[in-house]
Amino acid sequence: MTPETKIANEAPVVVTSTMRESAPSLPSHPHATELTLIQPARTWLAWDLRELVEYRELLYFFVWREIKVRYKQTVIGAGWAVLQPVMTMAVFSLFFGRLAHIPSGGIPYPIFFYCALLPWTYFANALAGSTGSLVEHQRMITKIYFPRILLPLASVISGLLDFAIAFLLLIGMIVYYRLAPGFAILAVPFFLLLAVTTAFAAGLWLSALNALYRDVRYVMPFLIQFWMFASPVAYPSSLVPARWRWLYGLNPMAGVIDGFRWSFTGQGRPDAVLLGVSTAAVVVILLGGLAFFRRVEGTIADVV
Repeated sequence: MTPETKIANEAPVVVTSTMRESAPSLPSHPHATELTLIQPARTWLAWDLRELVEYRELLYFFVWREIKVRYKQTVIGAGWAVLQPVMTMAVFSLFFGRLAHIPSGGIPYPIFFYCALLPWTYFANALAGSTGSLVEHQRMITKIYFPRILLPLASVISGLLDFAIAFLLLIGMIVYYRLAPGFAILAVPFFLLLAVTTAFAAGLWLSALNALYRDVRYVMPFLIQFWMFASPVAYPSSLVPARWRWLYGLNPMAGVIDGFRWSFTGQGRPDAVLLGVSTAAVVVILLGGLAFFRRVEGTIADVV
Protein backbone atom coordinates (compact mmCIF):
# COMPACT_ATOMS: atom_id res chain seq x y z
CA MET A 1 0.00 0.00 0.00
CA THR A 2 1.47 3.31 -1.05
CA PRO A 3 1.45 6.33 1.31
CA GLU A 4 -1.01 8.04 -0.96
CA THR A 5 -3.44 5.11 -0.74
CA LYS A 6 -3.14 4.93 3.07
CA ILE A 7 -3.94 8.60 3.51
CA ALA A 8 -6.88 8.36 1.19
CA ASN A 9 -8.39 5.43 3.05
CA GLU A 10 -8.09 6.96 6.53
CA ALA A 11 -10.95 9.01 7.92
CA PRO A 12 -10.25 12.74 8.16
CA VAL A 13 -9.94 14.37 11.55
CA VAL A 14 -12.43 17.07 12.56
CA VAL A 15 -10.85 19.63 14.88
CA THR A 16 -13.11 21.32 17.41
CA SER A 17 -12.39 23.79 20.19
CA THR A 18 -13.42 23.66 23.82
CA MET A 19 -12.41 27.24 24.54
CA ARG A 20 -13.39 30.57 23.09
CA GLU A 21 -11.69 30.35 19.71
CA SER A 22 -13.17 28.09 17.05
CA ALA A 23 -10.70 26.07 15.01
CA PRO A 24 -10.97 26.12 11.17
CA SER A 25 -13.70 23.79 10.02
CA LEU A 26 -12.79 20.80 7.87
CA PRO A 27 -14.96 19.03 5.31
CA SER A 28 -17.46 16.64 6.85
CA HIS A 29 -16.98 12.90 6.45
CA PRO A 30 -19.26 10.06 7.55
CA HIS A 31 -16.37 8.36 9.42
CA ALA A 32 -14.66 11.48 10.73
CA THR A 33 -12.84 11.39 14.05
CA GLU A 34 -13.42 14.28 16.46
CA LEU A 35 -10.34 15.90 17.98
CA THR A 36 -10.62 18.39 20.84
CA LEU A 37 -8.24 21.33 20.61
CA ILE A 38 -7.55 22.91 24.00
CA GLN A 39 -6.45 26.52 23.77
CA PRO A 40 -5.69 29.09 26.49
CA ALA A 41 -8.11 31.93 27.06
CA ARG A 42 -7.24 35.42 25.87
CA THR A 43 -7.73 37.07 29.26
CA TRP A 44 -6.91 35.92 32.79
CA LEU A 45 -10.44 36.39 34.07
CA ALA A 46 -12.11 34.59 31.16
CA TRP A 47 -13.64 31.51 32.76
CA ASP A 48 -15.87 29.24 30.74
CA LEU A 49 -18.78 28.77 33.13
CA ARG A 50 -20.43 26.35 30.74
CA GLU A 51 -17.35 24.15 30.90
CA LEU A 52 -17.43 24.18 34.71
CA VAL A 53 -21.07 23.09 34.60
CA GLU A 54 -20.19 20.26 32.22
CA TYR A 55 -17.58 19.00 34.71
CA ARG A 56 -19.95 19.13 37.69
CA GLU A 57 -19.93 15.32 38.02
CA LEU A 58 -16.14 15.38 38.25
CA LEU A 59 -16.40 18.02 40.97
CA TYR A 60 -18.79 15.74 42.84
CA PHE A 61 -16.28 12.91 42.53
CA PHE A 62 -13.47 15.08 43.88
CA VAL A 63 -15.59 16.19 46.84
CA TRP A 64 -16.66 12.65 47.66
CA ARG A 65 -13.07 11.43 47.37
CA GLU A 66 -11.86 14.15 49.76
CA ILE A 67 -14.43 13.06 52.35
CA LYS A 68 -13.65 9.34 52.02
CA VAL A 69 -9.88 9.80 52.21
CA ARG A 70 -10.13 12.11 55.22
CA TYR A 71 -11.71 9.50 57.49
CA LYS A 72 -10.38 6.32 55.88
CA GLN A 73 -9.13 3.76 58.43
CA THR A 74 -10.01 5.98 61.40
CA VAL A 75 -11.59 4.67 64.57
CA ILE A 76 -14.07 7.45 65.33
CA GLY A 77 -14.37 8.73 61.76
CA ALA A 78 -16.33 11.98 61.50
CA GLY A 79 -16.16 12.29 65.27
CA TRP A 80 -12.84 14.08 64.78
CA ALA A 81 -14.84 17.01 63.40
CA VAL A 82 -16.23 17.48 66.93
CA LEU A 83 -13.40 16.18 69.12
CA GLN A 84 -10.74 18.55 67.78
CA PRO A 85 -12.69 21.81 68.30
CA VAL A 86 -13.97 20.59 71.69
CA MET A 87 -10.45 19.96 72.96
CA THR A 88 -9.29 23.31 71.60
CA MET A 89 -12.23 25.04 73.25
CA ALA A 90 -11.42 23.43 76.59
CA VAL A 91 -7.79 24.56 76.48
CA PHE A 92 -8.55 28.11 75.38
CA SER A 93 -11.41 28.46 77.87
CA LEU A 94 -9.05 27.48 80.67
CA PHE A 95 -6.12 29.72 79.78
CA PHE A 96 -7.84 32.69 78.13
CA GLY A 97 -11.19 32.61 79.90
CA ARG A 98 -10.32 31.69 83.49
CA LEU A 99 -6.65 32.60 83.83
CA ALA A 100 -6.19 35.54 81.43
CA HIS A 101 -9.78 36.82 81.95
CA ILE A 102 -10.24 37.84 78.32
CA PRO A 103 -13.49 39.85 78.09
CA SER A 104 -16.33 38.04 76.36
CA GLY A 105 -19.05 40.69 76.48
CA GLY A 106 -21.08 38.92 79.13
CA ILE A 107 -21.25 35.69 77.13
CA PRO A 108 -19.92 32.47 78.71
CA TYR A 109 -16.40 32.15 77.33
CA PRO A 110 -16.80 28.56 76.02
CA ILE A 111 -19.60 29.55 73.65
CA PHE A 112 -17.92 32.91 72.96
CA PHE A 113 -14.85 31.01 71.77
CA TYR A 114 -16.69 28.19 70.00
CA CYS A 115 -18.77 30.60 67.90
CA ALA A 116 -15.48 31.87 66.48
CA LEU A 117 -13.72 28.51 66.40
CA LEU A 118 -16.43 26.96 64.23
CA PRO A 119 -15.87 29.14 61.13
CA TRP A 120 -12.14 29.37 61.80
CA THR A 121 -11.65 25.59 61.90
CA TYR A 122 -13.53 25.26 58.63
CA PHE A 123 -11.45 28.02 57.05
CA ALA A 124 -8.11 26.63 58.25
CA ASN A 125 -8.86 23.07 57.08
CA ALA A 126 -10.24 24.22 53.73
CA LEU A 127 -7.24 26.48 53.17
CA ALA A 128 -4.76 23.72 53.99
CA GLY A 129 -6.58 21.24 51.76
CA SER A 130 -6.91 23.55 48.78
CA THR A 131 -3.26 24.63 49.02
CA GLY A 132 -1.99 21.09 48.43
CA SER A 133 -4.73 20.04 46.01
CA LEU A 134 -2.77 20.59 42.79
CA VAL A 135 0.39 18.86 43.99
CA GLU A 136 -1.55 15.89 45.39
CA HIS A 137 -3.22 15.34 42.01
CA GLN A 138 -0.12 15.97 39.90
CA ARG A 139 -0.31 12.60 38.12
CA MET A 140 -3.85 13.29 37.02
CA ILE A 141 -3.01 16.83 35.95
CA THR A 142 -0.16 15.68 33.71
CA LYS A 143 -2.25 13.02 31.95
CA ILE A 144 -5.73 14.39 31.27
CA TYR A 145 -7.43 17.73 30.87
CA PHE A 146 -10.08 19.11 33.19
CA PRO A 147 -10.58 22.55 34.73
CA ARG A 148 -7.84 22.70 37.37
CA ILE A 149 -9.91 25.06 39.47
CA LEU A 150 -12.10 22.10 40.45
CA LEU A 151 -9.36 20.78 42.75
CA PRO A 152 -9.16 23.70 45.22
CA LEU A 153 -12.91 24.15 44.92
CA ALA A 154 -13.50 20.52 45.93
CA SER A 155 -11.36 20.95 49.06
CA VAL A 156 -13.36 24.01 50.06
CA ILE A 157 -16.72 22.31 49.51
CA SER A 158 -15.79 19.05 51.24
CA GLY A 159 -14.96 20.94 54.43
CA LEU A 160 -18.60 21.92 54.80
CA LEU A 161 -19.41 18.41 56.03
CA ASP A 162 -17.14 18.83 59.06
CA PHE A 163 -18.63 22.28 59.59
CA ALA A 164 -22.14 20.81 59.64
CA ILE A 165 -21.16 18.14 62.17
CA ALA A 166 -19.46 20.65 64.47
CA PHE A 167 -22.43 22.99 64.02
CA LEU A 168 -24.66 20.50 65.84
CA LEU A 169 -22.52 20.91 68.95
CA LEU A 170 -22.96 24.68 68.77
CA ILE A 171 -26.72 24.27 68.75
CA GLY A 172 -26.46 22.09 71.82
CA MET A 173 -24.33 24.72 73.57
CA ILE A 174 -26.86 27.44 72.74
CA VAL A 175 -29.61 25.35 74.33
CA TYR A 176 -27.44 24.56 77.37
CA TYR A 177 -26.56 28.20 78.03
CA ARG A 178 -30.13 29.31 77.24
CA LEU A 179 -29.17 31.88 74.65
CA ALA A 180 -31.71 33.49 72.33
CA PRO A 181 -30.10 34.48 69.00
CA GLY A 182 -33.21 36.25 67.67
CA PHE A 183 -33.49 37.44 64.09
CA ALA A 184 -29.70 37.75 63.87
CA ILE A 185 -29.56 34.01 63.19
CA LEU A 186 -30.86 34.74 59.69
CA ALA A 187 -27.51 36.31 58.83
CA VAL A 188 -25.63 33.03 59.29
CA PRO A 189 -25.84 32.01 55.57
CA PHE A 190 -24.23 35.31 54.55
CA PHE A 191 -21.30 34.91 56.95
CA LEU A 192 -20.90 31.26 56.00
CA LEU A 193 -20.79 32.25 52.34
CA LEU A 194 -18.19 34.88 53.22
CA ALA A 195 -16.08 32.22 54.97
CA VAL A 196 -16.37 29.84 52.00
CA THR A 197 -15.43 32.60 49.55
CA THR A 198 -12.47 33.63 51.70
CA ALA A 199 -11.17 30.06 51.84
CA PHE A 200 -11.63 29.62 48.09
CA ALA A 201 -10.01 32.97 47.24
CA ALA A 202 -6.97 32.38 49.43
CA GLY A 203 -6.82 28.75 48.25
CA LEU A 204 -6.52 29.86 44.63
CA TRP A 205 -3.45 31.93 45.43
CA LEU A 206 -1.77 29.36 47.64
CA SER A 207 -2.53 26.31 45.50
CA ALA A 208 -1.02 27.96 42.43
CA LEU A 209 1.99 29.20 44.42
CA ASN A 210 2.47 25.75 45.95
CA ALA A 211 2.57 24.21 42.48
CA LEU A 212 5.31 26.66 41.48
CA TYR A 213 7.24 26.84 44.75
CA ARG A 214 7.16 23.91 47.16
CA ASP A 215 8.30 26.20 49.98
CA VAL A 216 4.66 27.14 50.45
CA ARG A 217 3.85 23.88 52.22
CA TYR A 218 6.45 24.69 54.89
CA VAL A 219 5.05 28.17 55.36
CA MET A 220 1.43 27.02 55.71
CA PRO A 221 1.50 25.90 59.39
CA PHE A 222 3.03 29.22 60.44
CA LEU A 223 0.65 31.19 58.22
CA ILE A 224 -2.46 29.50 59.62
CA GLN A 225 -1.27 29.91 63.20
CA PHE A 226 -0.42 33.57 62.69
CA TRP A 227 -3.72 34.19 60.89
CA MET A 228 -5.62 32.68 63.80
CA PHE A 229 -4.07 35.03 66.36
CA ALA A 230 -4.58 37.93 63.95
CA SER A 231 -8.31 37.09 63.95
CA PRO A 232 -10.71 37.70 66.87
CA VAL A 233 -11.00 34.02 67.76
CA ALA A 234 -9.86 34.10 71.38
CA TYR A 235 -10.61 37.78 71.98
CA PRO A 236 -13.27 40.29 70.87
CA SER A 237 -12.48 42.67 68.02
CA SER A 238 -13.65 45.50 70.28
CA LEU A 239 -10.18 45.40 71.87
CA VAL A 240 -8.84 46.87 68.63
CA PRO A 241 -8.90 50.72 68.79
CA ALA A 242 -11.64 52.24 66.66
CA ARG A 243 -9.20 54.20 64.51
CA TRP A 244 -7.48 50.96 63.48
CA ARG A 245 -10.69 49.01 62.93
CA TRP A 246 -10.65 49.53 59.16
CA LEU A 247 -7.09 48.22 58.96
CA TYR A 248 -8.01 45.21 61.07
CA GLY A 249 -10.91 44.59 58.68
CA LEU A 250 -8.44 43.83 55.87
CA ASN A 251 -8.38 40.40 57.47
CA PRO A 252 -11.54 38.88 55.94
CA MET A 253 -11.95 36.39 58.78
CA ALA A 254 -12.36 39.25 61.26
CA GLY A 255 -15.72 40.13 59.73
CA VAL A 256 -16.73 36.46 59.45
CA ILE A 257 -15.97 35.68 63.11
CA ASP A 258 -17.66 38.81 64.43
CA GLY A 259 -20.68 37.99 62.31
CA PHE A 260 -20.93 34.43 63.60
CA ARG A 261 -20.73 35.58 67.23
CA TRP A 262 -23.42 38.17 66.72
CA SER A 263 -25.68 35.79 64.78
CA PHE A 264 -25.70 33.06 67.44
CA THR A 265 -25.45 35.08 70.65
CA GLY A 266 -27.25 38.27 69.64
CA GLN A 267 -24.50 40.33 71.25
CA GLY A 268 -21.48 42.19 69.93
CA ARG A 269 -22.95 43.44 66.66
CA PRO A 270 -20.22 43.59 63.97
CA ASP A 271 -18.66 46.96 63.33
CA ALA A 272 -20.01 48.27 60.01
CA VAL A 273 -16.62 49.59 58.88
CA LEU A 274 -14.83 46.36 59.77
CA LEU A 275 -17.44 44.19 58.03
CA GLY A 276 -17.47 46.39 54.94
CA VAL A 277 -13.70 46.34 54.62
CA SER A 278 -13.62 42.57 55.15
CA THR A 279 -16.20 41.99 52.43
CA ALA A 280 -14.33 44.25 50.01
CA ALA A 281 -11.06 42.47 50.84
CA VAL A 282 -12.64 39.10 49.98
CA VAL A 283 -13.77 40.39 46.59
CA VAL A 284 -10.31 41.77 45.79
CA ILE A 285 -8.56 38.56 46.89
CA LEU A 286 -11.00 36.44 44.89
CA LEU A 287 -10.62 38.42 41.66
CA GLY A 288 -6.86 38.48 42.05
CA GLY A 289 -6.82 34.75 42.80
CA LEU A 290 -8.89 33.94 39.71
CA ALA A 291 -6.57 36.01 37.53
CA PHE A 292 -3.40 34.51 39.00
CA PHE A 293 -4.75 30.94 38.85
CA ARG A 294 -5.76 31.42 35.22
CA ARG A 295 -2.29 32.72 34.41
CA VAL A 296 -0.55 29.77 36.07
CA GLU A 297 -3.04 27.12 34.93
CA GLY A 298 -1.48 26.76 31.46
CA THR A 299 1.92 25.82 32.87
CA ILE A 300 0.92 23.79 35.93
CA ALA A 301 1.23 20.47 34.10
CA ASP A 302 4.85 21.31 33.20
CA VAL A 303 6.06 22.37 36.63
CA VAL A 304 3.92 20.41 39.10
